[in-house]
Amino acid sequence: MKHFFTRVQPQAPLPKVLLAGLGGAIAIAVVALLTSQSSVLFIMAPFGATCVLMFSVAVSPLSQPANVIGGHIVATLVGLICNALFPDTFWALGLAVGLAISAMAVLRVTHPPAGANPLVVFAADPSFWFLLFPVASGAIILVGVAVAYHRATGTAYPVIPE
Repeated sequence: MKHFFTRVQPQAPLPKVLLAGLGGAIAIAVVALLTSQSSVLFIMAPFGATCVLMFSVAVSPLSQPANVIGGHIVATLVGLICNALFPDTFWALGLAVGLAISAMAVLRVTHPPAGANPLVVFAADPSFWFLLFPVASGAIILVGVAVAYHRATGTAYPVIPE
């Protein structure tokens, strides 16, 4: 039972923790501002979890731009297709999430926050434009903010493979 409560995540220095929180705050504020100043939706709930990865564990393969953008697009597309084919069916939510996980893995763009996108799609029942606004556009904006923020703070992002 002790294994369930043992933390394996190393303790991060306070300045790094504060920089991660500030980066996430700025990124979400940017997409929220763009949404409030336009008639276009650029934000959705899974983007908060995306910021956790991009700013707290920027070196993770799951935090890289291809994973952030690709994962959100793939998972949302799967959700949109499943919602179009099987609307108002309880089991289709599970199917959509499972297919999104598999599709992201096959395409090597796994991004855990995107696993929530099919649930957002089924809850909101949006048109296929949802794939562009807020999903693709919002993900691209978040990645742009993350790149600029990490460069300004001296953190390597995106990770350049050796």
